[in-house]
Amino acid sequence: MLADALEHLVLGIVDHPEDVRVSSRRQRRGQLLEVRVNPEDLGRVIGRNGRTARALRKVISALSTGGFVRVDVVDGH
Repeated sequence: MLADALEHLVLGIVDHPEDVRVSSRRQRRGQLLEVRVNPEDLGRVIGRNGRTARALRKVISALSTGGFVRVDVVDGH
């Protein structure tokens, strides 16, 4: 559910929605959501001074009912 919500949010930001991939893994400290985007969209998803990425993390943390969630944005290629 969190991965779907994150994907939906990121799809609204990027120019290349076909390249967006969100994977989810359980870790010792909680859940890891990894967002892969087209290299051209990396700056958009991270935002100026990381503002967009921080906002995405806040929204996903607010939606989380199962504890700690980490969101990483990485180059998809």
